[in-house]
Amino acid sequence: MLDYPALAALAEIIRRGSFEAAASALHVTPSAISQRIRSLEDRMGAVLIDRGPPVLATEKGLRLAAHLDQVRLLESALALSPDRPVIRLAVNADSLASWAMPALAAAPGLLDLTMDDQDHALDWLRNGMVMAALTSDSRPVAGCDSLRLGVLRYRATASPDFAARHFSDGVTADSLGRTPSLSFNAKDALQIRWAKALTGTRLSLPLHRIPTAQGFAEATRLGIGWGMNPEPTIRDDLATGRLIDLAPDLPLDVPLYWQFSRITAVALSPLTEAIRKAAKAALLP
Repeated sequence: MLDYPALAALAEIIRRGSFEAAASALHVTPSAISQRIRSLEDRMGAVLIDRGPPVLATEKGLRLAAHLDQVRLLESALALSPDRPVIRLAVNADSLASWAMPALAAAPGLLDLTMDDQDHALDWLRNGMVMAALTSDSRPVAGCDSLRLGVLRYRATASPDFAARHFSDGVTADSLGRTPSLSFNAKDALQIRWAKALTGTRLSLPLHRIPTAQGFAEATRLGIGWGMNPEPTIRDDLATGRLIDLAPDLPLDVPLYWQFSRITAVALSPLTEAIRKAAKAALLP
């Protein structure tokens, strides 16, 4: 039998980032929190919290906290607990910025979002760290269902001045190899995928690292580099000429799926339905 007060202490440390903040949230002393964590670690035979600084959870600690979140969500759905459950989700930044945020209002609890690329978000679900994920992979994780949402279309875009300076002789392997591109993070392969589709060659692109979706689009508008922006985000920019499409006949379509744990499927059904409706309105079939 798991020690659920100790699990609650673990979950609050992970969520709030310190023993003191967890103690305040649970209305106990920091020493009581420390004692609960030591007891839980002794019982599990593993370190669950790296005391840091910074204070970070180990992989096993994250899994135990995720287990508590699932239990609380199920209890809440059955009206067995007054506590608001924490809903841990893995989502990609572009979806969050362009269409998914309003749907998250339907979450039956407190949101805890992990931002990851759509090609990698499934790892969080596979490892039991989240209850659901927005992913580009249709293959359901064991114990999960997969709901196809539609296609998020990306456009290779740049400001008119930037395009005139760097692509005056056309968008080619040579010009792309010399021209600054934008990249969200090390997992962002969209620019490389599009460049290969255009040129037939896998290029090593000069890049600026812009790790926010809004900042990425704004950097494109400001002529810092060219990049793959989701169509819903820059539709008005294209219509007004603030941005231009470097190859209108070559969009990059990324299929999106909502994968969610069957154990919590009923409890998450309001959120799943809201995600489905928002995707139908914003994404391509």
